[in-house]
Amino acid sequence: MTRIIVVASGKGGVGKTTVTVNLADALTDFGRSVVVVDGNITTPNVALHLGIKKTPYTLHDVLDERIPSIRNATYLHRSGIRVVPAGISIYNLGRKIKKNLGRAILDLIGAVDFIIIDSAAGLGREARASMEAANEIIIVTNPELPAVTDALKAVELAKLFNTKPLGVVVNKYSGDNFEMKPANISDFLNTPVLCVVPESKMVKLSISRRNTVVNEFPSSNVTRKFRELAAWMIGEKYEYKGKRSLISRIKSRFGGSKSGPYSR
Repeated sequence: MTRIIVVASGKGGVGKTTVTVNLADALTDFGRSVVVVDGNITTPNVALHLGIKKTPYTLHDVLDERIPSIRNATYLHRSGIRVVPAGISIYNLGRKIKKNLGRAILDLIGAVDFIIIDSAAGLGREARASMEAANEIIIVTNPELPAVTDALKAVELAKLFNTKPLGVVVNKYSGDNFEMKPANISDFLNTPVLCVVPESKMVKLSISRRNTVVNEFPSSNVTRKFRELAAWMIGEKYEYKGKRSLISRIKSRFGGSKSGPYSR
């Protein structure tokens, strides 16, 4: 059964897209097939993040029914994940939306193991549409009070759409004294912290190379955190073994057919 998960945040700049694409890549390491859908219609970033340039069709073409299926707007990234980008041209801002996101992704259900929607930041119309289209939600926050406060709003909003909160990813965590600790964040949100991703220059470097950290730096601590999260999501045990094996790389290319460590 296809799981539809939205990755959301209460505010921008917390690294939501970074979490989305790296979680997707980590899931492919476990043989799962994953499609990332850029649900940020107004200011999309997934294609830019991954360096996907040749996109004759995008999610906008699906939403205004220019093309019959979202499969026509799906592209394979070298990391092994498949991506449905949204159009980055300003022309797309004026296009009429004839089909909602939930209807748009119907053709992917049953064909892949995971559909991961990268939501627009904040709590506006686009973020709400992504939450409504998904069954489950992961909230991304930074360890500062303003970000965590906005994350609480996102958790409560998701509940209004009956979108099940899986938990929180604390991103860009350095462990400084002025930062909120994962346990305090969990208490504040009344939601388990699934993963704590450390602040790392490797993240910025991988973005500059238009790649995921998981694919670019397979032995890094950041990659390890995303694989631990992916393993938890599919109920498997993860054991760190350094670089990806040949079998893992093959699985990440062709996908699979198989259907938090930090808690309160």
